[in-house]
Amino acid sequence: MRIHIINPVADAPSYHSAEVYAAWGGDRRTTTADLAIATLAAFVPPDWEIRLTDEAIEPLGPDGDPCDECDIVAITGKVSQRNRMIALANAYRRRGKLVLVGGPYASLSPDDLRPHADILVTGEIEDIAAGLFADLASGHWQDRYLGTRPDLRNSPVPRWDLYPNHGANLGTIQTSRGCPFTCDFCDVIQYLGRHQRHKDPAQVIAELEVLYRHGYRRIFLADDNFTVYRRHAHAVLEALSAWNAAHRDDPVCFMTQVSIDLARDPDLMAACKAARLDTVFIGIETVNEDSLRAAGKRQNLYHGAGEALNLILAHGIMVYAGIIVGFDADGPDIFDRLNEFFATAPLPLIGIGALVAPPGTPLHARLATEGRLVGEDWQSAANPFATNIVPARMSRQALLDGVAQLCRDAYAPDAFAQRLGNFLAAYGGPAVAPAEAPVPIFIPPGERALIKRLSGLGREEKRMIMSSLGAATWRPDAQMAIVEFLSRYAQVRHMLGAKPKSLMQ
Repeated sequence: MRIHIINPVADAPSYHSAEVYAAWGGDRRTTTADLAIATLAAFVPPDWEIRLTDEAIEPLGPDGDPCDECDIVAITGKVSQRNRMIALANAYRRRGKLVLVGGPYASLSPDDLRPHADILVTGEIEDIAAGLFADLASGHWQDRYLGTRPDLRNSPVPRWDLYPNHGANLGTIQTSRGCPFTCDFCDVIQYLGRHQRHKDPAQVIAELEVLYRHGYRRIFLADDNFTVYRRHAHAVLEALSAWNAAHRDDPVCFMTQVSIDLARDPDLMAACKAARLDTVFIGIETVNEDSLRAAGKRQNLYHGAGEALNLILAHGIMVYAGIIVGFDADGPDIFDRLNEFFATAPLPLIGIGALVAPPGTPLHARLATEGRLVGEDWQSAANPFATNIVPARMSRQALLDGVAQLCRDAYAPDAFAQRLGNFLAAYGGPAVAPAEAPVPIFIPPGERALIKRLSGLGREEKRMIMSSLGAATWRPDAQMAIVEFLSRYAQVRHMLGAKPKSLMQ
C-alpha cells in the first residue's frame, strides 16, 4: 500500500506563517515543522510506502500531483487551509484515489468536509489508528472514524525522517493536549478537551533527540498552555535543562504558548529561562477588563498587562502577543486605548484580529441565539480582518476598518521601532548592562536576504532596520531576538500587501 499524507498550503498569509521568504525572492519556508503529518506517518504500517508533503515548503500543482502513484491520500489541516483541503480532496478523488480527510478543521466542522472525503476522520488518532489502517489494508473501510482523547504516553515519535526538514525554521514537539480554561471564544477545548493530558518527560527528550539529529536548534513546544500545570511544566523543564547541559556547546532554544499569569510565578519563569525556553506566545486579547471577564479569561486579570509583561521580559523571556477586538464591552474607544497600550508595550510582534465566534464555542452558541452571526464561519476564522459576528457597540464595518487600521498603525516602521526599544529596555531586567564595545551580529543567510529586501520597502524601513541592528550590537543577549523580530515584521508587512521596490513590476 502507498499513502501520501499532505499538509495543504494556507489559503492566505498570516502573522504566524512564512510566505514572505518565497514571495520576496527566497526559498519556500514554514515557521514550524508540521507535527500532524509526521505524527500520522508514525502510525502507518511498516510495510507501506509513505510520502509526506508540506505544501508550505514543497507545493503541489493546482490539482495536486497528477503523477502521484499512491493508493491513498490523507489530508489534514486547520480552518486557514479549508479551501486548499477541499481542492486537493476533490482533485485526487476525480483521479480515483481513496481520500481521507482529518485534522482540527474536520473535527470542528465535519459537515463542511464530509462531501469531499471518502473517509472522514475526526478527533485524535492514537486510539483508532490500528483499526483504521487494518481496515484500509483489507479494503473494508468505514466512511467515518471517530477518534478519542487518548493517553499521550501511547503517542509515538513522529516520522521526522520523512519530513522536508530543510524548509522549517522551528522543529515541533507537543508535550500536552487540552486546556483547563474556559475562554468562550476558543475552540481548543471543543476539540481537545479541558482535561490536559501529558507526555512523560522521557518521551519529550526522545522526540528532541530526533529533531536535533535533523538539525533543529529552535523548537516549538506546541502546547495550548504549557505552564498551566506547574508540576508537569517543571518536570519537562528540568529534563530540557539537563539535556541542554549535556549539549552546552550546541544547545536548543524553545518557544511555547502560555497564559500571562506566568508572571505570578518567579520560580517557573526562572525554570523556563534555565531550560532555554526563551520565547512565549501570550493571548493578551485586550486591555478592556470588562471584556476579559465576560469572555471568561480571568487568568489575565491578576496583573495589569504592562506589569506582567515587564516581569516576564525581566526574566529574559520574549513575548509574542495576540490581541482581539470586538468583544461586547468594546466601544469605538477601544482602538485608541489599544494604540496607547502598544506605544508603551515591550511587544515588537502583536497579532491583531477581529473577534470570531468559532463553531462549537459558547460564544458561537450565544450569538446564534441572539441573531448576531453573519456569513460562513470558515470565511472569517482564517482572516484576522474578517469576522462572523455583529458587534454590540459599533457597526460591523467600523470594527473591521478599525482592526485593519490598528494593524497598519502598529506595523508602521516608527511604531515598530518604538516597541523594539521598549523590548530592549525591559529584556533581561535592570541587571543587564550594554556591552562595553559593539558585538558583531550574526544573521543567517536566509534572514539576511529577507532583511535586505525589507529595506527596499522605503526610507523609513531602512532607518528602522539600521537602528535596530545597531542597538543589537550593544545587546548580544538580544541579538537573536532582534533578527527574529525583523523577519517576522517582514512577514506581517507581506501579509498587509507590501512589496520591496526591487520586486515591483
